[in-house]
Amino acid sequence: MLEPNCDSLKKIKSMKMPFGKFQGVPLIDLPEPYVVWFYENGLPEGEIGRLMGELYEIKVNGLESLIKSLEI
Repeated sequence: MLEPNCDSLKKIKSMKMPFGKFQGVPLIDLPEPYVVWFYENGLPEGEIGRLMGELYEIKVNGLESLIKSLEI
């Protein structure tokens, strides 16, 4: 199980998707089916992949509101 840290959660709220159909959308606002597709078909390399893995856990457990309420 992933153990997200505070910095990761802040990045998930503020970082924008750097490529693809949802380029420019904050990670936390990505549609759940899009995140699930990446999780099932292969997460990107590097930090974005790590953050999307954490985002997957947040989305499938319905925790988006907790992330959105974080102060950056």
